[in-house]
Amino acid sequence: MKKNSLYIWLLGVSFICSSCHDFFKESSQDEIKPSTVEDLRSVMYKEAYPYQFASDNYLMLLTDEMQCNGLLIDQYATQHANGTPVFTFNPMMFDGGEVFPDVDVNSWKIYYEKIKGCNVIIDYVSEVSGTEQEKNALLGQATLLRGFYHLKLAMIYCQAYTASGVDPKTALGVPLMLTMDLTDDYPERPSLEALYSQIEQDFLTATSLLEENYTPDNVYRVGSVAAYVLLSRFYLFRGGDEDLDKAIQYAGMAIEKGPMLSRLSMLMGTDKSIYDSDMSSEVVWCYGGYSFKVNTYFPTDAYQSIVPWSVSTELLSLYTTNDLRDDIYFQSFTAGPGGVYGEKIGLNSSYGSDHGIRMAEAYLNRAEALARRFQAKGDGNDRVQALDDLNTLRETRFATGTYVEEEVTDAQDLLDFCLNERRLELCCEEGFRWFDIKRLGLSVTHKYIDSEGVEREYVLESNSPLYALPIPYDAIERNYKLKQNPR
Repeated sequence: MKKNSLYIWLLGVSFICSSCHDFFKESSQDEIKPSTVEDLRSVMYKEAYPYQFASDNYLMLLTDEMQCNGLLIDQYATQHANGTPVFTFNPMMFDGGEVFPDVDVNSWKIYYEKIKGCNVIIDYVSEVSGTEQEKNALLGQATLLRGFYHLKLAMIYCQAYTASGVDPKTALGVPLMLTMDLTDDYPERPSLEALYSQIEQDFLTATSLLEENYTPDNVYRVGSVAAYVLLSRFYLFRGGDEDLDKAIQYAGMAIEKGPMLSRLSMLMGTDKSIYDSDMSSEVVWCYGGYSFKVNTYFPTDAYQSIVPWSVSTELLSLYTTNDLRDDIYFQSFTAGPGGVYGEKIGLNSSYGSDHGIRMAEAYLNRAEALARRFQAKGDGNDRVQALDDLNTLRETRFATGTYVEEEVTDAQDLLDFCLNERRLELCCEEGFRWFDIKRLGLSVTHKYIDSEGVEREYVLESNSPLYALPIPYDAIERNYKLKQNPR
């Protein structure tokens, strides 16, 4: 069996089949199995790292980032139908007839397959030849990615850790998959507390391994700076008093050791955007596919008529004069009234995507944690540093020489300023707005226009049970112990 074929077969096996570890041990003598660090690295690149998928771009349709324009041309009927259950907050959006329109957007399936790939690396790395540094480099990357995928699943299928009425000791997490060795037991959902504790452990372990053993040579691999940003994200999302201190600490480490923020003025007049790493300095890690080039919800040939789903006029109205994000982060169709799409990767880019980690997040994570600590403890130094982070970020987003620094003294006003800046900067990216909506307990009102042109209003209430999205029906069917989210 050729090596690549073995890898594909190996990682494609179902969770109900015999373990990957046993397969390695029991394979016949004429089969080629990973025996070196180089072999296992190839498996990791293909099966543990994410590549050309945009598995959760549907999350934008749950937020105030997108609007419905109806169906004005039959050519877009499929995209209109695909997005309707999500945009209208249908609690059966992933059940029965309302199934995922495309396997590429089944986040549950995709992330657990990637976790499986991570576990193969973690469990098997000790059995291949190579130096300890090489092995630890693989182990650090796979462990960080496993924590990342579990956190993504938590952001989609769990309530926010500090949300109103949520007790992390009893609230449901998602199943933790921590080994490639499989059993006949069906995995159950641990508590949210247990889930976050394991994610934290993975991130901290990975950080230490990456600091000591690995420096990525391109933006398509994760290293210690990516780990610092993810830790700051994790602690901000968990949100306890000590967590705020740690969010500040790790965001600071990312800012100290990571690349510089990009100046958007340098991208004006080009076909590049913030995730184009050949011109944008702040990309820490890039993966996946361009969200608005995935035809499931957003037609890629949208030049003849208004598309069913586009960036909301509400979001676009929030950008002020001389804020270059209004030009750089969005694409307006010029050959017709097609609407506006997000464009955080250049329209003509043949590589890269609008998924990943940027330095802007580190500044925003630290600023929010500082603002919350200032609100809780009243230390004026926290207010000053939070403002400095926000002004530093914003100055790089405005036309050269036009930015005037903001001065905010009230604690709540500072937090509101920070959250608004987060919305402007991280729009249409990584599901951030959806998770911010749920952790802040916000309501969302959508005006939906059906295929006949009839307009209806749908409201996601504050602290809705639907903040934890329904687990796909096929996952529930395969595992009788898997509890569905309330809806």
